[in-house]
Amino acid sequence: MAQTQPTTLHLGQTLAFTASPLAEGPGAAHHESAGALLVEGGVIRQAGTAEALRTAHPGAEVVDHGEALIVPGFVDAHAHYPQTPMIASWGKRLIDWLNHYTFPTEARFADRAYADEIAGRYLDLLLAHGTTSVCSYCTIHPESVEALFSAAEARGMRVFAGKTCMDRDTAPEFLRDSAQSAYDDSKALLERWHSRGRAEYVITPRFSPTSTPEQLQALGALWAEHPEVLMQTHLSEQTDEIAWVKSLYPQARDYLDTYEAYGLLGERGLYGHAIHLEPREHARLKEVNAALVHCPTSNTFIGSGLFDMDGLTKAGMRVGLATDTGGGSSFSMLRTMAAAYEVAQLRHRPLHPAELLWLATQGSAIALMAEDRIGNLAPGLEADFTVLDLASTPAIAQRVAQAEDIWEALFPTIMMGDDRAVRATYVAGKRAL
Repeated sequence: MAQTQPTTLHLGQTLAFTASPLAEGPGAAHHESAGALLVEGGVIRQAGTAEALRTAHPGAEVVDHGEALIVPGFVDAHAHYPQTPMIASWGKRLIDWLNHYTFPTEARFADRAYADEIAGRYLDLLLAHGTTSVCSYCTIHPESVEALFSAAEARGMRVFAGKTCMDRDTAPEFLRDSAQSAYDDSKALLERWHSRGRAEYVITPRFSPTSTPEQLQALGALWAEHPEVLMQTHLSEQTDEIAWVKSLYPQARDYLDTYEAYGLLGERGLYGHAIHLEPREHARLKEVNAALVHCPTSNTFIGSGLFDMDGLTKAGMRVGLATDTGGGSSFSMLRTMAAAYEVAQLRHRPLHPAELLWLATQGSAIALMAEDRIGNLAPGLEADFTVLDLASTPAIAQRVAQAEDIWEALFPTIMMGDDRAVRATYVAGKRAL
């Protein structure tokens, strides 16, 4: 018989959100210097001051994190877990990079044992870096999806994922499915895994250059049959990619139209990168309330361009933040926040630490339409949280010693922190690291 989790009181500094700091400013983040979370049954039951909650719950098991900062578990809104072994590969632009590194690596995932090995390694790396949820592409192989969801189930993680679909001769023959098998495999995996525990299936055309119109149409039909699930793909990452799309779809009004024409544009759509948007694309994405996902380490590593965070969020777009492993050069959402800050600086509008943390937590949860379950420290949400050491290295500690508020104390960890800053990671109330 499964053991019941005890009622646990976690003490430490806490940071939570009442609204988006991108819209409301840093005041939308609430800091408690002596805070507490009451956790029971994998759920946050109460959040408040340590004094109040200790008095109200004298029988709770106390976990005292001292001066460490408790934040929502990081939510990575766009990744490719099969690319774990090839992260930080040298010197290619997107299309060459896919052909030289990505596709040969992904071919190995027909082997379930290999897929299990990489899925477990990947999720353990995420937990080590404080990430508790991820939205990932798999490969064309159903085995790769089974491996990731099985590994996530074993760890209790909320994971969003789907079989990547590619049937066009722009992808290598050894990594192609078909319009029919994409539909059939995706449907079978969706019916097996969606809403099983904390698993959420995501319909996943890689991007329109590697799918035929027939495949996009088939996946659009599947999404129409299951509008409750998310759909993820790529959009306007690089200028040469956009030119490629236009050559393959000469009848399309723009890149976005290659999805829209086949039923792959909607509120539950996640469009990775979205750097070089045309006015019509911008207007349609806003009109349907689609989500965009900013992948800053990938965009700089592969030389894609500078995401317009300020312009898109001021226009009311939902935006998540992501590592884009392995096009991104780090598994860390701290490093991803630092890169987002650097990209925003080049756009002449620096992001406040509250905005960066929000993007990596509640902002990504909102993009995934999961803010009622993850992404914040609030009663009723799943107890996924990360405990940060704000003085994890001598360089960070000497800067924090001069900090006058929580934001000056947190920012050095955002800019210079890594897995050494993650003191503990909790998933559904259980310590995972």
